[in-house]
Amino acid sequence: MSIPLVKLPSLDFIRGFVAVGRRMSITLAAEDLCLTQSAVSRQVNALETMLGVRLLNRGYRSISFTPEGERLFRAAEGAVAQLQDVVDALMQPRVRQPVTITASIGVAGLWLLPRLGALQQRHPDIDLRVAATDKVLDLRAEGVDLALRYAPANASASTFAAAHRLYEEYVMPVAHPSLGVKTLDAATLERHVLLEFDGPRRPMLRWPDHLGALGLEGRPARGVLRFNRYDQVIQAALAGRGIALGRLALVEPMLADGRLVVVGSSASTGAAQPSAPTGYAYWLYQADAAPRADVGAVVEWILDEARAS
Repeated sequence: MSIPLVKLPSLDFIRGFVAVGRRMSITLAAEDLCLTQSAVSRQVNALETMLGVRLLNRGYRSISFTPEGERLFRAAEGAVAQLQDVVDALMQPRVRQPVTITASIGVAGLWLLPRLGALQQRHPDIDLRVAATDKVLDLRAEGVDLALRYAPANASASTFAAAHRLYEEYVMPVAHPSLGVKTLDAATLERHVLLEFDGPRRPMLRWPDHLGALGLEGRPARGVLRFNRYDQVIQAALAGRGIALGRLALVEPMLADGRLVVVGSSASTGAAQPSAPTGYAYWLYQADAAPRADVGAVVEWILDEARAS
């Protein structure tokens, strides 16, 4: 059974003994502790008196442990080292933990990044780390707080602590205004290149789906450019390289400022005429149902951005 806490030697005595044992020199131990040699010697002597055993063999300009001293040093040195580490960690300035959000490369580049200025204005004290990857990450295993995901509109959120559906997906043909494309018909196809997303097949994200719905299945286009990343499709459209299938949630800012126009929009109003919903949606998933305050603030900001759009 351990002795009562009140009977333990003073930490000053233990610290002095450990300093001597680490250096095997009272002179050097005194330098480490910013004390005089006599003060360190008194600490070790007081510890020996309290314990009733000799801890050090003192020779001419040398010291060594007695068996009892070596036993005490092994235990005390480890305890003091742990205490040093903990105190050091507690005294360090607290490092602000960033809020980490993952999204596909396309969603990160086309939806999230253009809106980050609004987040910085609202919450200048929040550090955000964006993990843009097309790989589906395990939020808890990867230490990720939030995820923007593209999933079926009726997807089950049971694998996540909390889920928010941001947008249902609508798809429409878009092009740079300089192309002067007003309608999508056989004559338009003959004059223009189609920009194709050559990624995983999703409803209405491939040109054959749209052309078939318009009765243009099998009609040849001037050419087709294929990209394995959706953001590249939109960059090509912005450069005037052809007609792309625009996902409304991602291209809406470009339609609003005129960088892109909807092919087949109303000539009188310019209003977009999207297709029916594709059955997919954009979701915000949380790793924790009750996140820390800065994560909760980012969640509210994303929901506000989605509502505003």
